[in-house]
Amino acid sequence: MATLTEAPPPLAPPVPEAKPTRRRGRWTPYLLLLPGLLWLVVFFALPVIYQASTSVQTGSLEEGYKVTWHFATYWDALSEYWPQFVRSVLYAASATVLCLLLGYPLAYLIAFRAGRWRNLIMILVIAPFFTSFLIRTLAWKTILADGGPVVGALDALHVLDVTAFLGWTADDRVLATPLAVVCGLTYNFLPFMILPLYTSLERIDPRLHEAANDLYAKPSTTFRKVTFPLSMPGVVSGTLLTFIPASGDYINADLLGSTDTRMVGNVIQSQFLRILDYPTAAALSFILMAAILAVVTVYIRKSGTEDLV
Repeated sequence: MATLTEAPPPLAPPVPEAKPTRRRGRWTPYLLLLPGLLWLVVFFALPVIYQASTSVQTGSLEEGYKVTWHFATYWDALSEYWPQFVRSVLYAASATVLCLLLGYPLAYLIAFRAGRWRNLIMILVIAPFFTSFLIRTLAWKTILADGGPVVGALDALHVLDVTAFLGWTADDRVLATPLAVVCGLTYNFLPFMILPLYTSLERIDPRLHEAANDLYAKPSTTFRKVTFPLSMPGVVSGTLLTFIPASGDYINADLLGSTDTRMVGNVIQSQFLRILDYPTAAALSFILMAAILAVVTVYIRKSGTEDLV
């Protein structure tokens, strides 16, 4: 009875909940991002802001330029140089299509058929990067020289007759024609198409191809239903990496073309370095940037994928 009537031992006081300690190192990711952000601000944001202010200035190099919010410079530049804008888009789009037609089979070969030769072929793809962009472009002046083997072969095959009918060549010559400019753009930017395509194709699980074969799918059906849809991120990335720099390029049009093949990049370069009309040059740069941004935005939405490589 005494045991039953004894009072229960007193309960221990509740232990107060420990306050969550501050997570150590939560600022580490921001510190790691700081150098990159500073680089973008100093070498991208500030120059863009400076060029924006230059585009609305008036004056001359002798008297100096002042910000007068003269937005008419944009309309004057576009109305005067719209043929160069159209030509730039046409040349860049043509080079992008050619890069895709040439680069996709090669990327497919490297990803699925190269075997032990894969590394060697990859080195050959990136080999043009070992030399200067200017030297690579000058080499095409020798390749496409009048009377050379390339022009002779095209003339013998009557290819020049077709290109002349389309307005891409003239007088049985290739240099100083739109075809020469597009060839230079295609060669210089082809690696930018092949590398994203190869990366995207290499990620495809081989078992998907085996499953398609087990279902008696034809090779063309397997490519149309499996390979190409899964490689769309590489297609989108490659076309963007080709089209964007090609549309603003001026070296190929300067060295391989003529006054009739000038692109908007040639106009901007001339306005900045020769004519010294800085507001017009800045306005042209912003118009080109806005046009490319609009085209890229529509293209990404229409492509149906935002998973870029």
